[in-house]
Amino acid sequence: MQKSHLELSRRQAFKGTAAAGVSLAAAGLGSSAARAAAPLQGAERPSFYRFELGDFEVTTLFDGAVQFDGPHPIFGQNAEAGEVQDLAEQNFLPREKMVIGFTPVIVNTGNQVVMFDSGNGAGRRPDAGKLASLLENAGFAASEVDIVVLTHFHPDHIGGLMEDGSPLFENATYVTNEAEFDFWSAEDKLSGPTERVAKLTQSNVLPLSEKMSFIKDGGEVVSGITAIDASGHTPGHTAFHLESAGDRLMITADTANHYVVSLQRPDWHVRFDMDKDAAIASRKKVFGMIAADRIPFSGYHMPFPAVGYVEAIDGGFRYVPASYQLDL
Repeated sequence: MQKSHLELSRRQAFKGTAAAGVSLAAAGLGSSAARAAAPLQGAERPSFYRFELGDFEVTTLFDGAVQFDGPHPIFGQNAEAGEVQDLAEQNFLPREKMVIGFTPVIVNTGNQVVMFDSGNGAGRRPDAGKLASLLENAGFAASEVDIVVLTHFHPDHIGGLMEDGSPLFENATYVTNEAEFDFWSAEDKLSGPTERVAKLTQSNVLPLSEKMSFIKDGGEVVSGITAIDASGHTPGHTAFHLESAGDRLMITADTANHYVVSLQRPDWHVRFDMDKDAAIASRKKVFGMIAADRIPFSGYHMPFPAVGYVEAIDGGFRYVPASYQLDL
């Protein structure tokens, strides 16, 4: 009898509480739905990511992104559209839309601040080209940059060198590949299919030429930062190997322009690559080294924070985003 009486009391209490809740809801007092919703904030992502690499400190900066129709025919020009679209879908990507981001890299060696590429520059794209403010958010002043390394001269890499007609990095010297400089600065490139990049080279790079030095495959920017020939995307496109206190990182720039279609299918032609066969050879060489040595890399167009690993699979590579490995 005591147990039944207890159960009955609980039921009565529950009914009473439920009834009270209904009454409060009806009065607009007990329902969270009656409160005004917080305004939608809009999509957002971090603007920088920083980690230690031996005695170096590496910062990646998110200089925005653009949407394209694709991946085909931008990627897989020598493949069927359906094959490219199927690969995207297998990797949980849309079949006919894609996003490409832009990620310059800063390396603080403890003695010098080295900037790799300069982003799009103000006004070139509606959702990109904010390097000056990105630097500030990440704790840098443009005047603190000692060396600017240009992996190649495409607009999304040299666009941020100048702001309002003046050098953004007022105290920096510049390093690039001589073949890259010679190609884009030639007078005969100022018309035809090379016109757009050559004109931007005239306005953004040539005014800096007195402070520029050239580097070849195997040359050092500073101790611990070594150039690796990765030509094909452009005539002098260059990747860089970093090593400090036994830790390593590769900065691959545009050796691969997409984390799925350029890596899983390195033989596929890419519209942005000027010499398709040389670009394929560079992809296989650079990412073969990264996979074999199991070292991290930062790729300019990888998903932000644009740091990850690759493993060799079926004639290509599988991208593995970095999680906590570099934070330990």
